[in-house]
Amino acid sequence: MNPQQKFEYERTPYLIVFDDDSAYRDTYGGVTESVVLESYLLRPKGLPSDTVIVFMHPIGGGAYLPMSNALPRAGHHVIYCNSRYRGVDNALIMEKVVQDLGACVKDARERLGYRNVVLAGWSGGGALSLYYQQQAQHATVTQTPAGDAPDLTRLDLPAADGMMLLAAHVSRHETLTEWMDPSIIDESDPTKRDPELDLYNPANPNQAPYSPEFLERYRAAQIDRNRRITAWVKDTLADLKGQGEPLMERAFVVHGTMADPRWLDPTLDPNDRVAGRCYLGDPRIVNMGPVGLARFSTLRSWLSQWSYDDANGDGPRCAADLEVPTLVIGNSADDACTPSHTQRLFDAVGHPDKELHTIQGATHYYSGATQLPYLREAVGTITTWLGERSWTAL
Repeated sequence: MNPQQKFEYERTPYLIVFDDDSAYRDTYGGVTESVVLESYLLRPKGLPSDTVIVFMHPIGGGAYLPMSNALPRAGHHVIYCNSRYRGVDNALIMEKVVQDLGACVKDARERLGYRNVVLAGWSGGGALSLYYQQQAQHATVTQTPAGDAPDLTRLDLPAADGMMLLAAHVSRHETLTEWMDPSIIDESDPTKRDPELDLYNPANPNQAPYSPEFLERYRAAQIDRNRRITAWVKDTLADLKGQGEPLMERAFVVHGTMADPRWLDPTLDPNDRVAGRCYLGDPRIVNMGPVGLARFSTLRSWLSQWSYDDANGDGPRCAADLEVPTLVIGNSADDACTPSHTQRLFDAVGHPDKELHTIQGATHYYSGATQLPYLREAVGTITTWLGERSWTAL
C-alpha cells in the first residue's frame, strides 16, 4: 500500500448489545439489563480488507480524533468502539471495560467478518488493550479488586493478532498517582495543605528545577496519598458489608489530581513539551477543576481503576505476557504521556517482534494544522508496520 495515497472513507455507526448480569448498575440510560456499546466502522470506499484496527478507550470519545480518522484515509479499516462508560468514568470498572472490548472484537470477527484484529491502544487505551490481550490469551482474573463480577475466566475474550500502543501511558492508576497533589492532607478539606509539597504555592521554597531530594519526598507522598484513600475505601466497603449491605456504594470527590512536577519542570522526563502546560491546559487550574482524573469516584471504581496497589490494568505487567507483534509509538512533544511511559511499555513487551518509534514534534492528539506532517509520519509508520505483517487492504 502506498502510504501517500488518500482514500475517501465511509463512517457507519452501529451498536453492540449484550446482556448485563451485574448485581448492581453503574451506568445510567437505556435499557438497564443490557449493555449498549456505540461503535463506528470507518472503511475506505472500494478497498476491502480482512484486517481491522480496533480502538477502545476506557471512557471513549475518540471516534473523531485525528489519528482514528487519518487511518481510514490511508486505506485501513478501523473500528472505534466506545465502552459502556462513554464520557463518564465516575463508576468505571476496568474488568467490565475488558468485557466490552471482548464484545467488540468478537463482533468484528463473527459478524463483520474480519480475520485479523489489531488493537490500537491510544493514550489510556494502551493499558486497557494490554490488560484485555493478557486476559484473552490466558484469563486469570476471577473478580474485580472489590470482589465483584465479572469473572474474566468465564467470558469469551477472543485474542487479537497484533498490538499498537500509540501515545500511551502505563496505566490509569499509576498515571493518577504521578499526577496527584500530595500537599492535600485532609481529603474533606483541600485547603489544608503541606506548603512544602504544594507545587502551585509561590511561597513554597521548593521551586523548579526541583532537587532530587524534593522529588523523592514528593513521589513518596503521592503514593502515600493514594494508599490513604485506598485504605479508607476498603474500610468503608467492609463497614457497609458488615451492616448487611454488600451492594451498597458511596461516591466521593478526589481533589488535586494534576500536580505532576513534570508539568512545571521540563528537565524531568524531558521531551519537547511546553513548560507550564498539560494536555488539558493550565495544570494549576486543572488540578482542582471538574475534568481532572478521578475527580468523582465510587468505592468499587477506585479499587478497579485508580488504586496504586490493587488495580489490575497495569500496562507493563500485562505487556510482559504479550504473545503478538507490537508497535509502540511515542510523541516527542506529548504533554500527557511522557517518554518514560513509552519506554517502559516498550521494554516490558514480552514478544520478540516489537518496534519503537518516536514522532519528533508530535503532541498528544496531533491537533491543529501544524501537526499534520507529524500525523502523516505516524500513519506512515503504522502503514509500514502493518504491511510488513500482511495486515493491509486486500
